[in-house]
Amino acid sequence: MSLEHLGLTRDQERLYRYLLRTPRADHAAAEAELGIPRLSPVLDELRALGVVDGHLVPLPPAAAVDLLLRRRVERTSRELARLDTVFDVVRELAEEARRGRPVELVERLETSAEVNHRIDALPDRNETMNAKLLPRSLGHSEEVAHVYRRRLAHGMISRTLVGAPALDLPAEMAYARTMHEAGDRHRVTTERYLPLLVIDRRIAFVLVDPGEPRAAALMIRQTGIVAALVNLFEALWARATDLDALDITATEARVLRALAEYGKDETAARALSMSLRKYRAHVAELMARLGATTRFQAALRARERGWL
Repeated sequence: MSLEHLGLTRDQERLYRYLLRTPRADHAAAEAELGIPRLSPVLDELRALGVVDGHLVPLPPAAAVDLLLRRRVERTSRELARLDTVFDVVRELAEEARRGRPVELVERLETSAEVNHRIDALPDRNETMNAKLLPRSLGHSEEVAHVYRRRLAHGMISRTLVGAPALDLPAEMAYARTMHEAGDRHRVTTERYLPLLVIDRRIAFVLVDPGEPRAAALMIRQTGIVAALVNLFEALWARATDLDALDITATEARVLRALAEYGKDETAARALSMSLRKYRAHVAELMARLGATTRFQAALRARERGWL
């Protein structure tokens, strides 16, 4: 089998095989035996690929094939990702034909009902990223939840990020745990963020006025903007705490974050708009639960548990 299938050129493969056969080979001898007029560029290419080192020592065959195979898979994945954009064009053309007018890359939707209608009209959803202030969104109903659970059962991937204030609301947390167990993975964050919904990494919805959930929303199809919003969600998700790992209230989560961020109790209490005495009481209780003897150790153990 030729290594050309893994991305090597004919001259690159000939040189690699020669170096395997001829330990301690020198440049001049290789050039003479192989008859490759300009050997240096070929050698540089093999070094860049990681198949040969600076002393003309080739990577062992198994390691070389593994390296080339992984590079080939990565390159193929990138090519498939580019080809996937073709299907976005098909969807846009179909939508344009259905609506009888061009599809706008950023479109303003005036009501939550219109937003829900557009979301429901999207066929074959495979992945959903949802950043909500509370687990139950505006317009929530048991019928909507039932339809969503059915989508999850049919293989849709869904991740939902909610704010720490939800921890103090039993009804919201009960709903979050129900959906979490159904497959809509939930995490809780103490960071500030704006509501966001991304579907299949190609369409995003954001509020025009984040302070007013009933206000108009933007439906975004522009690839660069959607990619930036996906990266924002992924960063928040990576730092958030999984619902299964939670064992603290929203107030305790804020105290822990303040404990990790501020060096002085007075500064932390002021940042939380909390009395110094109450702040210290929370810290003492959390340290006891974590089995920590110092505040640094408490912050460290809180991170290990996913509380921070």
